[in-house]
Amino acid sequence: MSTKYRNLAGQILLVLNIFIVFILLFESYLVLPAWIQSIGRLHPLLLHFPIVLLLLALLLGLFPTTTSKDSFHPFLITAKNDLLLLGAITAGVTVIMGVFLSSEEGYSGEVLFWHKWSGAGAFFIVSLVYLFHRFSWFQGIISKVLMVFSGITIIAAGHYGSILTHGDNFIWEPLMAADGAPKVALEDALVYQDIIQPILDQKCVGCHNEDKLKGELMLTDMNAILKGGKSGKLFVAGNPEISLILERIHLPLEEKKHMPPSGKVQLTKEEEKVLAAWIKANADFKLKVVDLSEKDTLRMLATLFLTPEASAEEPLDFRAADPDVILKLNNDYRTVAEFARNSPALSVNIYNKNQYTAAQLSELEPINKQIIALNLNKLPVKDADLDIIAKFENLRKLDLNFTDITASGLSKIQKLPHLKEITLSGTKMEMAALLKVLPNFKALKTITLWDTGLQEKDFDKLTAQLKSLNIISGFRDDGTSPLQLNQPQVKNASMVFNKTMNVQLFHPIRGTEIRYTTDGTEPDSIDSPIFTSLRIDKNTFIKAKAFKKGWYGSETIAFDFLKNAYTPDSLRLAYVLNRVHKAAGANTFFDGKLGAIGANNPAWANFWAGVRDTDMELYAEFKAPVSIATVGVHYMVEENTGIFPPDVVEVWAGTEPNQWKLINKFKPQKTVKGETPSIRLAEGTFNPVTVKYLKIIAKPVTSIPEWHRSKGGKALLLVDEMFLN
Repeated sequence: MSTKYRNLAGQILLVLNIFIVFILLFESYLVLPAWIQSIGRLHPLLLHFPIVLLLLALLLGLFPTTTSKDSFHPFLITAKNDLLLLGAITAGVTVIMGVFLSSEEGYSGEVLFWHKWSGAGAFFIVSLVYLFHRFSWFQGIISKVLMVFSGITIIAAGHYGSILTHGDNFIWEPLMAADGAPKVALEDALVYQDIIQPILDQKCVGCHNEDKLKGELMLTDMNAILKGGKSGKLFVAGNPEISLILERIHLPLEEKKHMPPSGKVQLTKEEEKVLAAWIKANADFKLKVVDLSEKDTLRMLATLFLTPEASAEEPLDFRAADPDVILKLNNDYRTVAEFARNSPALSVNIYNKNQYTAAQLSELEPINKQIIALNLNKLPVKDADLDIIAKFENLRKLDLNFTDITASGLSKIQKLPHLKEITLSGTKMEMAALLKVLPNFKALKTITLWDTGLQEKDFDKLTAQLKSLNIISGFRDDGTSPLQLNQPQVKNASMVFNKTMNVQLFHPIRGTEIRYTTDGTEPDSIDSPIFTSLRIDKNTFIKAKAFKKGWYGSETIAFDFLKNAYTPDSLRLAYVLNRVHKAAGANTFFDGKLGAIGANNPAWANFWAGVRDTDMELYAEFKAPVSIATVGVHYMVEENTGIFPPDVVEVWAGTEPNQWKLINKFKPQKTVKGETPSIRLAEGTFNPVTVKYLKIIAKPVTSIPEWHRSKGGKALLLVDEMFLN
């Protein structure tokens, strides 16, 4: 560097020192315009330059600085000084940007304090080193000590910066995980403490901790998680579809509000599923994994996150199966999967009783050593099929609920050396045969026998004679410990019908009474009619509750049965749908599939068609003219995420192409602040009109109300079905 430019750079360094002292002293009074904030956000981009330059200068500074006959020696001294000067200037600019960045919302705490002052300290030290490097008294030990000390402060600043960016223990976490990380036994594991919080620690806490409080949200402990952040509560216990954390996770990666932000490590599909399952299970912070049913989705997902040692009760002495074989064995009616992550053990589930044959068991012979869990629930499995299962020498868990197995047939699998759990609920068991065969199971620990025809006295006898066996007999309704019934369910494959429909409601617990209403009122156990059968020929909105003596009544559930008399022969949209909510294009509106609340949930991605910047303009054509008097639009309202009803719906008709007549125009109910997410039907009714061509235009809200955080913006319109009657 020439003397002219070196002097200019020295003056710039002096100005930077004065300016940085000023902003550090008056930091609390700074009010920064937007363009200054944008400059501050360049801090992470620039900070690597001074680190490299100053560390190079430090290394060169360790060389002897006395006169040397080596012709290369003066070059090293000049290079050291130039690197020191450039490093100091870029460090000063980086410090200024960092102070600007730290003034933004979400940065605070002890880690920020140490990061800021170690970074500023390094800058001041290297400035002093450069200022005094010409003086002879500064050469030697004083220079080297200050250079080493500046290197230490640079490393310290980088360390605290990494904590702010990536969270505490970011550097050493892989080593700790690989070497002696504590393993939690399955029976001791808590869903939140041992599965959910570690996911948050790895993927979220880096930006949501007490030192870096992005969005005023901290995810380091239960109280902070329950408190939520600037955008509200993090989740709605029991309802993952409208929980903010999952909405943000499921946003497209390019969306600004997607979490974790683009460039950060994203959650895996398994992590997303277990988080959703935990919220659906009411986000219980004290829930143990083993408190859940073995068939519970949350338990099965949680088990995958525990080490194989925590999932299997003893070491496994067999090798993993060939992945190609496993892939080949998976089909539409059978799944073969790892029992736990990184474990050779396999879990097999077979479905669809109409497609079941014993061959589906025989085909598992190539992996008979690896199968430790087999689920044959609700399949027509016979005693003869147990001869095949008897070859699964490492089987631990066997689900035979609601099969055709008999107690005598169990003798075929009594020699399995590791079989510890059998579930036989819903089968027909004989007491005498059970007493004869069960003592021969040497490894058996638990057997489930509820709803098998056995009486209370039979269970008492079994318990007395098989004291080492945990016998699960189910809930005994003695009237002293009532439980709440789960909600009624619907059997109908679709809730959209053409002419008439026989409504099919049921409850899985025998003897349960279903009460219902169709006028919008809450059903009760006295005045509301008992559901036996119901035939409908128009839109019907049913509310239902389950009641049974000795039990608490269920929560109310609502079912919407919707009529669509006509399906167009041809459909097309005038404008492209929102890139996130394309569903099945124009065919979405007449496929008979109703969506559910949760716009960003991938499970419903193929149900909702959405627009924001254009109208939802649908063209329909019929081969033969039809007479219609009602047009309905089925849409979602989710006020918190900016999903609003149509502002207006227009219905145009014609008997010839491009000869349109407006036959109806209606406005759906408007959204109000804080309303509960819902799915609604808006209908326009008019005198019957014969049409061959139909145009339906649903216009989204173009200016969100002032009371909403996205005020003035365009609302998202989501529609899953349209109805013509």
